[in-house]
Amino acid sequence: MSSERIARIEAALTAALAPTELQVRDDSHLHAGHAGARSGRGHFHLTMTSAAFTGLTPVARHRAVYAALGTMMDTDIHALSMTLRTPQG
Repeated sequence: MSSERIARIEAALTAALAPTELQVRDDSHLHAGHAGARSGRGHFHLTMTSAAFTGLTPVARHRAVYAALGTMMDTDIHALSMTLRTPQG
């Protein structure tokens, strides 16, 4: 299930934001017993570099990721930590 979720997350982000770097890590095992874990939704960490982030504030970058993930934020993802960069850094 986790690898399916990661593949769906990667596909959505690739389609929307054309990243040059994309790493999605499932950290759900670190949150066993947490309310989000009981719901079946996962805890993930995302590292991504994309030219789409150029000129965006950190908050706007996060919003772009949330928009790209759409309903997965309600159905598959309980928590998402992010490291978001532009190709320039």
